[in-house]
Amino acid sequence: MMPAIPAEKSPVLAEPLKAPEGKALSTTAGVHLNNEGAFVADMSFDAGVAVQAEGSVNAKGTFKAEEASTTPAINEQNVAHRFSKAAAKYNSIASIQRVIAEQALANLPKALQGEALDIGCGTGIHTQALVKKSATATGVDIAKGMLAQARKMYSDPIFVQGSAVDLPFVDSAFSTVFSSMALQWVSDTHLVANEIARVLKRGGVAELAIMVAGSFNELRTARKVAQLPQADTFMPTTSHWLNGFKQSGLDLQRVITKDYIDSHSDIMALLHSVKGVGAGETGQKQPPLTRRDIKKLAMAYSNITGVGSKLPLTYRVSHFRLEKR
Repeated sequence: MMPAIPAEKSPVLAEPLKAPEGKALSTTAGVHLNNEGAFVADMSFDAGVAVQAEGSVNAKGTFKAEEASTTPAINEQNVAHRFSKAAAKYNSIASIQRVIAEQALANLPKALQGEALDIGCGTGIHTQALVKKSATATGVDIAKGMLAQARKMYSDPIFVQGSAVDLPFVDSAFSTVFSSMALQWVSDTHLVANEIARVLKRGGVAELAIMVAGSFNELRTARKVAQLPQADTFMPTTSHWLNGFKQSGLDLQRVITKDYIDSHSDIMALLHSVKGVGAGETGQKQPPLTRRDIKKLAMAYSNITGVGSKLPLTYRVSHFRLEKR
């Protein structure tokens, strides 16, 4: 286990939203166009409520997870291999991932104090952003290729190889834990929640952007219409994550679930975008698509989305704010 460098006091935290006495907390939904041209649908849930199923809330304070999926478990080593292969070109193609991470960073206080950890740091671009917020930042990732790129680009953060289910740091080492678009690839949500709780200091916060079930629905539907075998990447639901965080002892301050919609010129560009950012791991071997398959898939995709020449691809992301008390 690699110890973290000494951590300082926790940052001054933004006050969580509270409902007026005797009134229920509100749920809002809407769609807007962000500054990079991606459509974003918001489903916001304030502190004190729980997501009972994807898109619904339960104000009783209890969590109800969906039944476990029988989808094959994703192998972390395979994920690490895919992301290492994608490392050299990752920053140039991961545009929607950058939009999501920038939103997650904006959810943090403008100034941080003490040690910050970036889980699934990739090429280190967002670890460096934590440094700009005045934190002493450490990035951890399972992909050697990503870490090699990070070390080439940035000298301020420390970069360490490790898994989110077994973080290589001592207890209570960090005042802030950050992660964007990485934890959906882990093998066990409860282990991740426990590890985040373990490395956080009391009073520390975690800001996590996690892709959840409901992502890539257009591609899944198009494959079904085209009568092609499904190639699903299993992702836990928001409810599964909430259960993991609750059992770890972390307090939920806020969860916002958004649909970020990327767009592509054709089906090959769309498929390459998924593969190029390392997101093609499904837990089982997939037969390659023939030219005929790709033609059928393209036709099905255009028919079901009906948005002209651009093909949309939805990334459903839950933004969690957690605190260790």
